[in-house]
Amino acid sequence: MRARYGVPLGITAAAAAGLVYSAGFEARSFRLRRVTIPVLPRGMRPLRVLQVSDIHMVSGQRKKRAWLQSLAGLRPDFVINTGDNLSDPEGVPEVLDALGPLMEFPGAYVFGSNDYYGPRLRNPGRYLIEKIQGRHGLNGNEPVTGAIHNPWEPMRDAFDEAGWLNLTNTRGTLKIDGHAIGLTGLDDPHIKRDRYARVAGGPAPSDDFSLAVVHAPYLRTLDAFTSDGYPLILAGHTHGGQLCIPFYGALVTNCDLDTDRVKGLSTHTEDGRTAYLHVSAGCGTNRYTPVRFACPPEATLLTLTERETHA
Repeated sequence: MRARYGVPLGITAAAAAGLVYSAGFEARSFRLRRVTIPVLPRGMRPLRVLQVSDIHMVSGQRKKRAWLQSLAGLRPDFVINTGDNLSDPEGVPEVLDALGPLMEFPGAYVFGSNDYYGPRLRNPGRYLIEKIQGRHGLNGNEPVTGAIHNPWEPMRDAFDEAGWLNLTNTRGTLKIDGHAIGLTGLDDPHIKRDRYARVAGGPAPSDDFSLAVVHAPYLRTLDAFTSDGYPLILAGHTHGGQLCIPFYGALVTNCDLDTDRVKGLSTHTEDGRTAYLHVSAGCGTNRYTPVRFACPPEATLLTLTERETHA
């Protein structure tokens, strides 16, 4: 009898321990990553850009709020918020409280699907099935019905009032030390709200430096931005895979991006042009799957430096 049940009980105990660790510790083990990206034209001083993403705020998450507030101590040149701030229709005041100190700095934002719609209970195994079938979000799946609509408008209004640029299928410019930083953004491709035709054409000649911003890094958006000549694309959405296998990595990206680029800095090539791509693993989770494994929650301080020169 011991031989028959010893292994299953051991597996059960290990699984329970893993669940306690991933939900009780790692999902709240917030950290800052630092990345240097050589993209600026010659003669520009380095720029420090703080990227926050996939906060997925749920009422009562005091530790997350305090950690986000503390990031203002980094004193970035500007902040980029790549969306999915909410995982609770009641969470808007707490998002604004958490981001309040950061809203003292110049910034810009795009929204993700979870800003517009409330979370739904979902079998995590469906992400693997959809990956195998090539279906992600509304890109190949049936339209969502009966969705909870989040009160995202007050959040938008507060960001706008603070001076953050709303990059919803549009362009904007930040003035940093006399330099014009061009920003081009898209609404969330995961729910087919992206309208690239409205922003097509590449960086404005009058900008000293330009970058692109989108919530979900779908290949169609990466192709378009790269083909148009943007040297840097910032995105979120993937949660870095959220539940990863140590020494292997992510199983899914929840979009059509390959798992090798699920988080961190990489490159994307299209039409003979290459852009840097930075995907944030984000600092939250859907309220119904509040776990992370081998993929701690994060924000990223990006230091943009002069482009490398080749002899």
